[in-house]
Amino acid sequence: MTKKQKKVLIRIIISVLLMIVLNFIPVYGYVRFILYMIPYLIIGYDILRKAFKGIIKGQVFDENFLMAVATIGAIIIGEYTEGTAVMLFYQIGELFQSYAVGKSRRNISELMDIRPDYANIMQDDKLVKVDPDEVEPGSIIIVQPGEKCPIDGIVIEGSSSLNTSALTGESIPRDVSTGDEIISGCINMTGVLQVKTTKEFGESTVSKILDLVENATSKKSRSENFISRFARYYTPVVCYLALALAFVPPVINIFAGNAPLFSGWIYRALTFLVISCPCALVISIPLSFFAGIGGASREGVLVKGSSYLEALAKAGYVVFDKTGTVTEATFRVTEIYSSGMGEEELLRYAAYAESHSSHPISKSIKEAYGRDIDLSFINDIQEISGQGVIATLSDDTQICAGNYKLMKRQNIVCDETDKTGTVIYIAKNDVYAGYILISDVVKKGAKEAIRKLKKEGIKKTVMLTGDRDLVAENICAELGIDEVHAELLPDQKVSLLEKIIENKTGNGKVVYVGDGINDAPVLKRADIGIAMGALGSDAAIEAADVVLMDDDPLKIAKAIRIAKKCIRIVYENIYFAIGIKFICLILGAMGIANMWLAIFADVGVMVIAVLNAIRALFVKKL
Repeated sequence: MTKKQKKVLIRIIISVLLMIVLNFIPVYGYVRFILYMIPYLIIGYDILRKAFKGIIKGQVFDENFLMAVATIGAIIIGEYTEGTAVMLFYQIGELFQSYAVGKSRRNISELMDIRPDYANIMQDDKLVKVDPDEVEPGSIIIVQPGEKCPIDGIVIEGSSSLNTSALTGESIPRDVSTGDEIISGCINMTGVLQVKTTKEFGESTVSKILDLVENATSKKSRSENFISRFARYYTPVVCYLALALAFVPPVINIFAGNAPLFSGWIYRALTFLVISCPCALVISIPLSFFAGIGGASREGVLVKGSSYLEALAKAGYVVFDKTGTVTEATFRVTEIYSSGMGEEELLRYAAYAESHSSHPISKSIKEAYGRDIDLSFINDIQEISGQGVIATLSDDTQICAGNYKLMKRQNIVCDETDKTGTVIYIAKNDVYAGYILISDVVKKGAKEAIRKLKKEGIKKTVMLTGDRDLVAENICAELGIDEVHAELLPDQKVSLLEKIIENKTGNGKVVYVGDGINDAPVLKRADIGIAMGALGSDAAIEAADVVLMDDDPLKIAKAIRIAKKCIRIVYENIYFAIGIKFICLILGAMGIANMWLAIFADVGVMVIAVLNAIRALFVKKL
């Protein structure tokens, strides 16, 4: 609890004790008025001050004005207890709301407590702490166990496990060693790391994420805009209605020859004012979105504003990029077929043939082999452009490794396979020995992610990719994606997405999910752009409306579920608050509702709405 909240709590306690004492003291007249003014001013002086300032600034019609008028009016007509009680319960509600908002902010700030305080650099053989802003790209920094990595970079010495939970929501540590990239904001858990920085602090991942979260609530949703407009017109209307309720019926009574009964109608008008205060709406709706964004951040999903959260809740179509989105974007050996020799021997010959190449296909073969290659065993390597390589080993063995065109060129008899992926045919001394299949592996959880999306009510899933038709079709069949368009250039992706948007049925929004680098134009064009695995990607953070802190496709369905829950809570609060107030306003105008019911209609409804809003912070597992 903050100092300010503690002070309010002390004022509440003092006022409650004084009111209890006053109820047992038989005092009347001016003495009673003076004694009740003590707890009233203790609990309400700040509300009266705000109301007065609002009047001076011309911003008259707000909740402070309503509370001031209602309570001062109640005291004028002699209802000291009720006037003080209205102010007391209003402050209790405000205290509760302040605590709830503070809790939401703390949850987000604790989650996003990734801003590093310093960076370690070596100066005169000593470790010196400096401001991360002072560290230039290309500098060497030291990250010790327990410290946050302050700036993006590449590990040049050491190995360790990193806690990335604050960034990705993933509790499993990530292992890094020499040559691996490391992003700012993660916590070094074990070994000492020397890191060569690749960015300035202001351009690093941690800075971009913090900026994104800090500005997340700057873009208001349609629901929030509605509440702002509603309160702007609603407050003066109810004030004029209360004024009419206080004076029109007594005037009519005077003309009818009856007693005016001003005090009774003024009491009704004051009750009407207390009931009409729109605090529940004005407070709970932004708090619901704030809690929703906080709950999403806790799960590793950054939403750039409440407007995007509202749009995401209406998602009806999800369009995917392939590489890096539903696949790993890394080539791996997925199958080895040998003819006349063992698989290990075939892989060994392929690795020696590809030993001098840095192509991703060659790297994947060498990684699959996993052993040191004795380069002295290789006499010569001839590269055939667009076909493959021919290697001559020191024992005069000749190895051909390449595509089917290379086999035909060398007059090697073999059957062409129709396997999905890149096929490397291997021949030893002009005799076909087998093939190695290299594929871009489907991400773990991608199939489950598609199933979860359909469970969340997504009407159609589509894949847009620049890869070959056969590869794309096989992946879509494996994952259960409804429609596929392959061999596309970036501008063709935009055109196809526009067709999907034009031809969609109903009000469902079109979501595009990409890796955020090559897909920036499509991310911008979609109703909602979601960047997958976009940590450290400037293009993703700039182009996307929602950024997933890791590349888990299951987070897409989770983001939609969070958005739907948040919007459901927003509308629950709108209907509940307006419904209860409307009923109580009618009862107040008819003289059935007293000031105590008015207190419930104001403070009680606000507390219930705030409690409901806090639910958006918590999301059930998929």
